[in-house]
This record gives sequence, structure tokens and C-alpha cells, in this order.
Amino acid sequence: MCCEEAGTATVDVVALPASSQHKAAPTKRNAAGLQNCNFSATAPISTAFYSPSPTRVDEDLFVPIPPKIALLCLLLASATSAQASQSLSLPQALAAAFAQNPELAAAGREIGIADGERRQAGLLPNPELSWEVEDTRRDTSTTTVTLSQPLELGGKRGARIAVAGTGQAMAQLGLERQRNGLRADVVQAFHAALRAQTALELAQQSQALTERGLRVVQGRVTAGQSSPVEATRAQVQLAQAQAEVRRAQTQRGVAYQALARLTGSPLASFDLLQAANLSPGLAPSADALLDRVEQTVEWRLAAAQIERGDASLGSEKAQRIPNLTVSLGSQYSREDRERVNVVGLSMPLPLFDRNQGNVLAAARRADQARDLRNAVELRLRSETRSAVSQWHTAMQEVDAYDRTILPSAQQAVDTATRGFEMGKFAFLDVLDAQRTLIEARGLYLEALASATDARAQVERIYGDLDDLSTPLNSRSNND
Repeated sequence: MCCEEAGTATVDVVALPASSQHKAAPTKRNAAGLQNCNFSATAPISTAFYSPSPTRVDEDLFVPIPPKIALLCLLLASATSAQASQSLSLPQALAAAFAQNPELAAAGREIGIADGERRQAGLLPNPELSWEVEDTRRDTSTTTVTLSQPLELGGKRGARIAVAGTGQAMAQLGLERQRNGLRADVVQAFHAALRAQTALELAQQSQALTERGLRVVQGRVTAGQSSPVEATRAQVQLAQAQAEVRRAQTQRGVAYQALARLTGSPLASFDLLQAANLSPGLAPSADALLDRVEQTVEWRLAAAQIERGDASLGSEKAQRIPNLTVSLGSQYSREDRERVNVVGLSMPLPLFDRNQGNVLAAARRADQARDLRNAVELRLRSETRSAVSQWHTAMQEVDAYDRTILPSAQQAVDTATRGFEMGKFAFLDVLDAQRTLIEARGLYLEALASATDARAQVERIYGDLDDLSTPLNSRSNND
């Protein structure tokens, strides 16, 4: 039995021809002679033998296929179809990246680290137990046992907790920034791989177009209507097209592998990307985005640095006040055979070291954090305007290619090819039209890449644009 997979064909089984005088019996020999078992999971399955002869066949010759054989064919078809092609969409790539990317997982560990630091900051200092012996002679020795407890003054514990609390907030913001960056990287890599996939398809179309031109030239050369030099030119053009196909295949493989790495996979388990189109969509309004600068994770992280600097300054100022150590103990004298209680207080005198240097350094770090916050805001505003302008300009180019350039270039190739077949144009005109079309396709993909990179830069700053509550797709007059 031989089974071949077909896209939408039914299962048709051809039986061995039977004699008109004897009825065909469902023997093992007949079952072994099944041929052309074509099947599809979405098509009905015929379970009867039929004779290829156009003559009328007796109804008794139709024998049902055994259910096990039909089920086996269907299972083999499903397994082969599932392994033949595995596609990947952008939502699937993002979900895989968020779940499996090791860099994002490492950034998430910072939250646990900050929680541990916060817990440690709230702990009280441990008490101290001491044991002391005076005069090691047995009959005249004095033994003292003391329990000491440092008491933190000046709000040191609260200052430590404040510093650790800002660390927790910064860890959360760091994870959000890493997530936004990963999303932008995945979107950028997905569209790059999608463009590489499209570039391969266009290269194959160019190769088919060149092969068509070669056939036309060879026919004209054979008919004596063209010079053999034109055939040579067509062969050179075909070799270049074939080299471009190989180059496009390599670039697609590299782009697929880059996307697979971001999704946490060492190998690209997909061989096809699914997307409605190559366009990243219309550019949003720059003014609407700039109104949200203070909501971006970069700005909030810079603001958290200011809070951390202020908290660190408060902690250093609290260190200027010395701690008080309270001691309670008992002293026993063997010579006097008497036990007395011991109470003590101790405190360092801040005559020289009052933590002046650390306070000054913390104050300068707080000022530095404010300057960095201003620098981050300036950078975000500049990058937003640049990215939106690049996005808007690139989409204008894409629209021009979609509406005018690509259709006109394709029409020029068709016209030149038909004119050459009719002897009205030279083959150089065909080659020039083909080169123009190929260059236009390449520039079209470059414009898409520019628009996609600009969108990725915007989403790296503001996160997923689709999650923003205010519509941003209305273009501003400044764009």
C-alpha cells in the first residue's frame, strides 16, 4: 500500500480489476494492492473501491476499506503535515520571549535581591554577651558576666529602611524597562525576519522573471531575430538572480536565528512567519507621546534615583549621631564571696569623625541624580521626536512605493518583455526594467525597516503603544 499526502484530496482507493464472471472477494491479496491513497484531514474520505474502467461495474464489486487502514492513513497525514511547516506569529514570539528569555528572568531576580536587602535593613542589632575573669587564682578570682545591647539613635533604622525601599521600587522599574526593551527587540527582530522572508520571495520572483527573459531571448536567437550576445547577457542576469536567492536564503536563516535567540530557543523551530502585512502602522502624534514622558519607565527610574539619593543622604546624616550601648551584668568575687550587679552605658564621642565626608558625598550624589533626571528627560524628548519623524517619513515612502513605484516598475517590466517578444524593444530595455524593479523592491524593504526601527525605538521608551489609553494615531502638525 502506498500513501501520498495531498492538500484537499479525498481518499480514493483503486482495486484490482475483477472478472465479470466472478465477484471480487476482500482477500489479503486485494488489500495489498491498494494504490493512490490520497487524503486530507479536512476532506471527506471515500471508503469504497472503484474501478478505473469507464464501463459499468456491478455494485457487489465495491468493498469497504478496513477502518484501521483508513485511520492509519489519516494519522500519518496529520503527523506529516504538522511537522512539515511550523509558523510563528508576533504574539506567539512575544509570549515565548516573556516566558523563556534568560535576560528577562535575570532582571526579575533583582526584585528578590531588593526584598532581601529590605528585610535586612529592618533588623535590629544583635545583643552582645561577654564573660570576664579577674585574677586567675582560684580563691581570689572575680567573674563578670555582661549582656550589652546597642541602641540606634538618630533614626538610623528608619533611614536604612527608606534606602532599601527605594531599592525595591528601582528593581520593579528595572524589570519593566527590561521587559519594554525585550518587547522592542522582539518586534524589531520579528519584522527583520519577516522582511528577510519577503526578500527571499521577491528574489525568487526576480529569478523567475529572469528565467522568462532568458527563454524569450533563446527563442529569438534560435529564430535568428536576436544576437547571441543578448542570450549571454540573459544568462549573466540569471546567474546574478540565483546568487541573490542564495544570499536571501542565508539572510533569512540568520534573521530566524536572531529571533529564536530572543525567544529563548537555541534553534529556530519555525520555518514561516505569519503577519497580516509588513507595515508597522501609522506614526503616532509626537505631542501626545511627549505628554507621557513622565510616565515612561526611564523617567520614573531617574526619579527613583533621586529618591534613593535623598534617602541615602538622610541615612548618612543619621550616622552622625552615635549609638548608645546599654550593659547589664553580674559580678561574683570568690575572695569576698559576694555577688554584685553591674550596669553600664557607653557611647563614642564624636570629636573628630562626625561622618562629614559621607554626608557631603551623599549630598552631591543627590544633586547628581537630579541632573541625570533632567538629562534623561531631555534625551527622551529628543529621541521621541526623532523616532516619530523617522517613522512618519518612512511610512510616506512605503505608501509611495505601494501606490506608484512598485506597480509602475512591474508594469514597465511586463511592457518591456512583451515589446521584446514582438521585436519592438531591445533586450537592454528588458534588463534595465528588471534592474529598476529589483532596486525598487530593495528600497521598499529598506523603508519598511526604517519605519519598524522607529516604532521599536518608540516602544522601547513608552512600552506597548496598543496599551496606551489615549489614541495616539492622529498625526500632529509638526510631524
